[in-house]
Amino acid sequence: MQSYFAQNLRWLCAEAGPIAQTCRGIGINRQQFNRYLSGGGAPSAHNLRRISKYFALTEAELLAPHDEFCAAQGARLDKAALAANPSLLPFNRLFQNQARPLRRFLGVYHAYYCTPTWPGQILRSLIQLRAEDGLVVTHTYERATSGDGSIRQRSRYHGLASFQGNRLCMYETHRRAGGFLSETVLMPEHPQQTTYLQGLTLGVSARPDQQPFSTRTVWVRISERTSAREALALTGAYPSTSVRLDPKVRRLLGDQPPISITPEP
Repeated sequence: MQSYFAQNLRWLCAEAGPIAQTCRGIGINRQQFNRYLSGGGAPSAHNLRRISKYFALTEAELLAPHDEFCAAQGARLDKAALAANPSLLPFNRLFQNQARPLRRFLGVYHAYYCTPTWPGQILRSLIQLRAEDGLVVTHTYERATSGDGSIRQRSRYHGLASFQGNRLCMYETHRRAGGFLSETVLMPEHPQQTTYLQGLTLGVSARPDQQPFSTRTVWVRISERTSAREALALTGAYPSTSVRLDPKVRRLLGDQPPISITPEP
């Protein structure tokens, strides 16, 4: 029962946000609360009541087997989402509780792809996937400058990721208001191999005409020994034959240029 309580409490805290904030809301010592989270101690009847009151649950629900608890809480979240906006429920489900299925993909990557903005070149961007309150949030940074300085691209995107059908699906929008939505679908070469991921991206070019396009993309996981500054410094537009690019990346991308999607007149 104590093990179930610790698991259930960790699930609730993952959804609730910073643990320090939770401790203040309950009115409990952080060190003591950490023992509950680790399973190293059980709360007194008084503290159990305070915790259950804070999370708006019964004491029996907090002590239930973890599988039953997760199923009940998932249904409760869906019901709340449906009451708030019924039309969004199918989309909310796509992104809820994705930290566990996407755990092996969390980290930082260099993404490689071709865009109409940089014809004949391969753009290398920086992408981070991290867990936040049960969601997997994404942050993408693009930096590139043409040789003559006529084009200078500095873009930042954020979004959400979901694991569906053994594929990593990422949806992002520009950090500025009124940005477009891009979609990337990736698959690893092997279920346990996350060093190289490849797939397709559907986005909008950074050119003034902002034409939509689709293109192959390859992600390469960045070593934890590489600092954020070093990883960001390597972003940019590279000639497709550049020796600074991983030969495997060039092979996986192939010679197919991005496909621009132009509406018929």
